[in-house]
Amino acid sequence: MKVKVISVLEDNYMYLVIEESTRHALAVDAAVPKRLLEIIRKEDVVLRAILTTHHHWDHARGNEELAQLLPGLQVFGADERIGALTHRVSHGQELSFGTIRVRCLFTPCHTSGHMCYFMWEDDSPDAPALFSGDTLFVGGCGQFFEGTAEQMHTNLTQILGTLPKDTKIFCGHECTVRNLKFALKVEPENEMVKEKLAWAKQRDDEDLPTVPSTLQEEFLYNPFLRVTEEAVQRFTGRTDPVEVLRALRSHRDNFKKPKERPNPQAMLAFHWGLFGPFLEKK
Repeated sequence: MKVKVISVLEDNYMYLVIEESTRHALAVDAAVPKRLLEIIRKEDVVLRAILTTHHHWDHARGNEELAQLLPGLQVFGADERIGALTHRVSHGQELSFGTIRVRCLFTPCHTSGHMCYFMWEDDSPDAPALFSGDTLFVGGCGQFFEGTAEQMHTNLTQILGTLPKDTKIFCGHECTVRNLKFALKVEPENEMVKEKLAWAKQRDDEDLPTVPSTLQEEFLYNPFLRVTEEAVQRFTGRTDPVEVLRALRSHRDNFKKPKERPNPQAMLAFHWGLFGPFLEKK
């Protein structure tokens, strides 16, 4: 099982999972059809199915176009709002694609129909993979758009947190540096946070992805998986794990973005009035 990490849009990831013996493939969160088809041609594989974590456009917007271009394509998900859906899946349901096995893990909160996908091959020495969409990120978790802290706590502790510790985490967005800057604010003495942040900044400078991480690593630096740690509780002023998680999410939502320096050429053009014709009302 080979996983191709595909960067798309502003900071999204979609994935192509290839069964190397047959050259059949699955896509996870096929947001940009043209880019996905380029990779499919380059890898010389046949796309058999799409697994969609949730209905948001930056994860699911390519489904309809791909379904039209590839008759018979199967589209799996847990939410009727997912475009071109052919198979609605439920928590714990297992799927097989050749030697690749998939367990569907229902994690409602970011959206009410969010599904993660846990994948492995029975006789492979490789670690299993979790495609966590917008539930679990490297160093963070998703926003609670359609759910509660109670749901996210269940997702992180009882559903995803109990997977094998060597599970590779392939999330839906590249937001690792921002997540770890927040994690450092929560736990300024955590050496693992410092090391991972330095590494993530280097990757970012080289325009390289920070996925995958592993579940074992996440427990060392992801504050949303560390709600029982004294330092995290001290930061939030709470001790109940759900309340700690709720407070963490609130702090993270209000965590200020660094000020971006304006592009010098753009500022010169603005001062010279070159944008005037575009700014004038018709």
